[in-house]
Amino acid sequence: MRVERLLAALVDAFVRSDELPDLILPAGHSPILQRRRAAMIQSRVRMVALIFGILTPLWIAIDVTVFEWSLAIWLILLRLTASAAFLALAFDRRSCEDMTCAWWRLAALLAIPTLFFAISHPLLYNQGVDDLRIAVSAGYGYLPFVMVAGLSVFPLTALEGALFAAPMLGAHLAAGFYGSLVMPFPSYISALWLLALIAVVATLAAISQLHFMIALLEQAAHDALTGAFSRRIGEELLKLQVAHAERAAQPLTAIFVDLDDFKAVNDRYGHEEGDRVLRHAANTIRSLLRQSDALIRWGGEEFLVVMPDTPLDGAMIAVERMRRAGFGKRPDGSLQTASIGIAEQTADRPADWEALVELADQRMYRAKQDGKDRVVVTGTGGVKPDAETDPWDSITA
Repeated sequence: MRVERLLAALVDAFVRSDELPDLILPAGHSPILQRRRAAMIQSRVRMVALIFGILTPLWIAIDVTVFEWSLAIWLILLRLTASAAFLALAFDRRSCEDMTCAWWRLAALLAIPTLFFAISHPLLYNQGVDDLRIAVSAGYGYLPFVMVAGLSVFPLTALEGALFAAPMLGAHLAAGFYGSLVMPFPSYISALWLLALIAVVATLAAISQLHFMIALLEQAAHDALTGAFSRRIGEELLKLQVAHAERAAQPLTAIFVDLDDFKAVNDRYGHEEGDRVLRHAANTIRSLLRQSDALIRWGGEEFLVVMPDTPLDGAMIAVERMRRAGFGKRPDGSLQTASIGIAEQTADRPADWEALVELADQRMYRAKQDGKDRVVVTGTGGVKPDAETDPWDSITA
C-alpha cells in the first residue's frame, strides 16, 4: 500500500510536465529552492546523526554478551568510532547554504555506516556457532537495508537518490562475494534484488518529499493577487542576486515602482477595483521583463523589479517600455501612472541589498515629490519625459 501511495503521488506530480525535470535532475532548481533544500537536508542530517550517535553504542552490551572478547573489543572500538563520527556530524554548527555543502553532509552521514558495514563484515564472517550468534550477525548483515531505507528522509531528486544508494548497494554486493552473514550466495542475490527495490521505494519517497517542498515553496513564493514574488521570498532572492553580482563584479539594477494615487481608487471605487488595477499593472510589468528578471510585490501598491546583469542604460530602456505600455486604466478611464526610482549595484555601490532597495525607494519618493509619473535615477529631482523622448531625458543631472 505504501508503494501504491507513493506511485499515486508521483503520478499527480507528473501531471504538470514542467515539474518533471526538477524531480529528476537538480540542475534546474532555482537558487531559493536550492537554499531551502540545503537547509532541510542539513537539518535532517543532524537529526539522523544524533539519533545514530546515541543508539550505536547501545549495541555494545549485546556484542559483549554474544561474542568472544577478542572479537567484541574490535566491535566496541568500531562502534565508538562510528558514534563519535555521527556526533561530530550532528553537532557541526557551520551553516550550509548551498547544495554542494548539503551533498557532502549527506554523503558523510551515509559513509559512516557504509564503512562500518565494510569493516565489520569480515570480522563477523563465520562467527555463527549457535542460533544467538547467527541472529546477531544477521543484524549486522541487514545494515545496508536500513541505510538505503533512510534515503526516504531527505528531499532528493531521482538522480541523487540513485547516486547515494549506489555505494550501499555496492557494499552489499561486495559482502556477498566475500561471504554472506545472512544466507547462502544464491539466496543473497535475491536479497540484493530486494535491496534494490527498497532503494527505488526510498527514492520515490524522497522525490515525493521534494515535490511537496516545491509545491509549498511555489505557494509561499508568489503573491496570490498579482502573481509577483512575495516580499519574504523576494528579499531572499534579492540577497542571493546581490551577493552573486558582487562576486562576479556584474551590474544589478533595482527598480522601485509605486502606482500614483492608488489609495484614491480603493477609497472611491472599492478594493475590488483596486485589485483589478494592481493585477493589470503587475501583468504589464511582468510581460516586459526577461526570464532572469524578478518582479516582487514589496507593499500594497509598490513593486520592486530586480534585473541581474543589467546596467543603468539597460534598465532605463526597460522602464521606458513599461511607461509606454502603461500601467492600465483607473476605474474612471484615466491612465494609471507610476513613480519610479532606480538604483544600480556597481554605480551606486550600496553597502548591502537593503541599502540598494532603500536607495531606489528614496528616489521613488523623490519622483513623487517632484510631481509623480516620472523616473529618478540620480541627483535630487526628476523630469517627466514624454513617451517618445530619449529614456535618458528622465534622469536628473
